[in-house]
Amino acid sequence: MKTVAVGIDIGGTNTAIGIVNPEGLVLIKDTIPTPLHGKIDLFIDDIVHSVHTLIQSVNALNPEMEVLGMGIGAPNANYYHGTIEQAPNLSFKGTVPMVTLLQAKFPEMRAIAITNDANAAAIGEMIYGGAKGMKNFVVYTLGTGVGSGIVVNGDLVYGHDGFAGECGHITIIPEGRLCGCGGKGHLEAYCSAPGMKRTAVELVAKYNATDSALAEKSFKELDSKDIFEAAEQGDPIAKEVFELTGKWLGQGLADTAHHLSPEAIFLFGGPTAAGEYIFKPTIESMEAFLLPNFKNKIKVLPSLLKAGDAAIVGASALVYKEIEK
Repeated sequence: MKTVAVGIDIGGTNTAIGIVNPEGLVLIKDTIPTPLHGKIDLFIDDIVHSVHTLIQSVNALNPEMEVLGMGIGAPNANYYHGTIEQAPNLSFKGTVPMVTLLQAKFPEMRAIAITNDANAAAIGEMIYGGAKGMKNFVVYTLGTGVGSGIVVNGDLVYGHDGFAGECGHITIIPEGRLCGCGGKGHLEAYCSAPGMKRTAVELVAKYNATDSALAEKSFKELDSKDIFEAAEQGDPIAKEVFELTGKWLGQGLADTAHHLSPEAIFLFGGPTAAGEYIFKPTIESMEAFLLPNFKNKIKVLPSLLKAGDAAIVGASALVYKEIEK
């Protein structure tokens, strides 16, 4: 009998749902709006309807397929409690018992689990991606924020309360930029996609670079892809954005390396599509900040998860990890 798992990625605007096979291939997927009304019961009903529809579609091609379980990636998700807790970018207030609510709707499933999106990415990398066979590694997710998932001795690190792994909120510049969390000088304020935009705007102002392609767009219009395209055209401002972003990110990775001594650190997310523009300065910076006994030992690698499906695939990997226990 063939087996599959359901992967669900709950985002601030949309929720992606997919059926994933043991090789990490998304067989079919759907997207539903993440509601703004804050009514969790209606949202659960939407998820149930979508999952049933997807399962029926796959079953039509393979009636003997078994759905092992469901993995959910969500902001502020607590693996230990099966909850989403005080998520700032979701309309559901307080603590939401997602796993309990979904278990009531899918009692036949062998495993239903939830974790945050960066942890899901780390599990996905371990089950399906470049971290296969690795016991000690870290995944950094670069996007609207900077998240991280930490694996030590083959197990994801959750900490005593379920919220370990917030490497995006280490302080790299004391009293520096205001972070979205309210703190100052955090890695996320510099190396997220919005952080890169802030760097670009600051550099345009610093050099009065009105001839830069990045000066032609407002802050709201600008994105990391624009910065990459400008760098490809030789724009010095865009190139310096990547150099500075890599410098700061490498500093953060060096801290992580000193804490954990991982075999590899994987980078995932939109800015990593810039390739050597981001990887080269990041690796050089990390090596410069490392203690001598750590130098030239820790690989910095791009995630091997397919970008468009990574969130679904990472969430579904939770199921296989749970069943292994």
